[in-house]
Amino acid sequence: MMRTLMMRLNLVSGMSILNFIVLSVPALAEISEPTNIRLERAIINKTISAAISTTSEATKTIPGSVTQLSQLAPVSTSQNQATLFAASNNQSVFGITTTPADESDSLPLSFIIVQKAQTNTGNDAPMAQVTSVSQLKDVQPTDWAFGALQSLVERYGCIAGYPENLYRGNRALTRYEFAAGLNACLERVNELIATATSDLAHTEDVVTIQRLQKEFAVELTTLRGRIDTLETRTTELEANQFSTTTKLSGQVIMAVNSGTFAGERIISPTGEEIARSDPNTTVLYRVALDLDTSFFGTDQLKIRLDTGSYNGSDNTAGFLEPTFGSVLDYSIKPPTNNDIGLARLYYTFKPFQNFTVSVGPNIRTTDYLDRNSYAYLSFQDFSTLAFVNNYILFPVNGPSAGAAIDWKPGGGALTVRALYAAAEAANPGNQGIIRSVAPFIQLLYPTGGGEQGLFGDTYQGTVELEYAPSKLFAIRLQYSGGELFNNRYDAFGANFELTFSPKLAVFGRYGYGNYNNTTFGDIKPNYWMAGVAFRDLFSPGALAGIAVGQPFIASEIGNTTQTNFEGFYNFRVSDNIQVSPLIQVINNSANQNANGVIITGTFRTVFSF
Repeated sequence: MMRTLMMRLNLVSGMSILNFIVLSVPALAEISEPTNIRLERAIINKTISAAISTTSEATKTIPGSVTQLSQLAPVSTSQNQATLFAASNNQSVFGITTTPADESDSLPLSFIIVQKAQTNTGNDAPMAQVTSVSQLKDVQPTDWAFGALQSLVERYGCIAGYPENLYRGNRALTRYEFAAGLNACLERVNELIATATSDLAHTEDVVTIQRLQKEFAVELTTLRGRIDTLETRTTELEANQFSTTTKLSGQVIMAVNSGTFAGERIISPTGEEIARSDPNTTVLYRVALDLDTSFFGTDQLKIRLDTGSYNGSDNTAGFLEPTFGSVLDYSIKPPTNNDIGLARLYYTFKPFQNFTVSVGPNIRTTDYLDRNSYAYLSFQDFSTLAFVNNYILFPVNGPSAGAAIDWKPGGGALTVRALYAAAEAANPGNQGIIRSVAPFIQLLYPTGGGEQGLFGDTYQGTVELEYAPSKLFAIRLQYSGGELFNNRYDAFGANFELTFSPKLAVFGRYGYGNYNNTTFGDIKPNYWMAGVAFRDLFSPGALAGIAVGQPFIASEIGNTTQTNFEGFYNFRVSDNIQVSPLIQVINNSANQNANGVIITGTFRTVFSF
């Protein structure tokens, strides 16, 4: 007797969902536009409440089929209104009315029928299955329908949520959506019937289900057709994909550059003449293709192939002032001249939570440290070496071998980063050109040499401590030390960003270094830059910025200090195309007061795929 009673109780819960759908269909069938369904609290049916509240009378009063429940609330399609009496977990009873989707006072009932398999129409993202109502951020225990929603999520698994754990209960309901939810609930009811004894599946239940299937035959057929199409396309993609573990992405940067300078000529930091006339207008480019492979889902093997134009001399600032960071970053990286080469090769993995390790024979020190939300990516914000990184903190900034770690203890506000990078690690001897050092290092050590290899005489070790209590503020303290051609160097840095509002932020960097045994003696250069950024300026997704800085303050070099100004406006044409006009002004270039002001402009276009 108790077993039969429990089976009937479970089946009635499933039939309650089905009965709700049965009563809703005729009313919705009259509506040609998307509708919201409004629930109004109604009087609890005393007969059903009494039947459920007492165990002794349960076998006498619990309906044996969904047909019996549907008789309690007949539907009138001409009035476009339905009344439902359903026994949920809290024995609540609701009245249902349908109203046009554009009414602002609609209350969320769409969750009961549509959130299982809704297709992505318009701008809505696909939904993900949830197993607990607590996963839905916009559903609170104080919501009037919380109990019913909790039962449907946790007991029946008949609904789903949107990405980012949102439910969107006030969303409009279309017939296709209703059909999708109906199909999900029917599947659940069929499961309940299948698990019960065969004598509990009455003829009335089958008739009701057949009626619903007939009512929404067109919508269900359409959904099945869409699923079949997706399965066919998925099969085709799987059969023709490049790899099951590797993804290909790429970036193309194309730019037009032109500039001029005041005065008769431009000289270098050591007094050699560079130019007496304005450089010609140029077109420059960089192309990078990334092959990213993951074997476990949390790791990445990166292989990057790239090529570019004339290795820094293809833009006015790089030609007239190549030493103190005025060159366009994407012009000098990669260090190539129309040759395709290997630009990155490393493997990243997580040995434990909040701890990432990267190791490889071809890395870049600036990929791991000194990040800034407004001055870091030369294809998106500022373009010159002096503004995308702390210039004196990275004497080794080219191809190198080594490892880096990123540790966020407890997932909190503190992050510790560290790296070791060796220039020319593949060379076992002491012969050959060391290509991996920054432009100013070539000025300080023009006859550089020494032992090479992984633990040779040119390497860099850097540590960074970041404190970021929120996305609005971050400060990073840095130390970098090592050897350059067997000569010791040490440098300290600071990097901050502060967001005042979603559209306004300030940022800056400072550096102090000590470089021994240079061609100018032991020097202690300083570096600073500061700027302001504007998000969504004139257009959503746009970014604009203005910055000023002095990349290399050293009294031993030249007779003054170079000052750089840069401004840009990045306009997002689409998710894959960005265009940016930018302007540079360089005063006292190469730390020489004999040099006139250099002005250069660039129009940058970036394609990402």
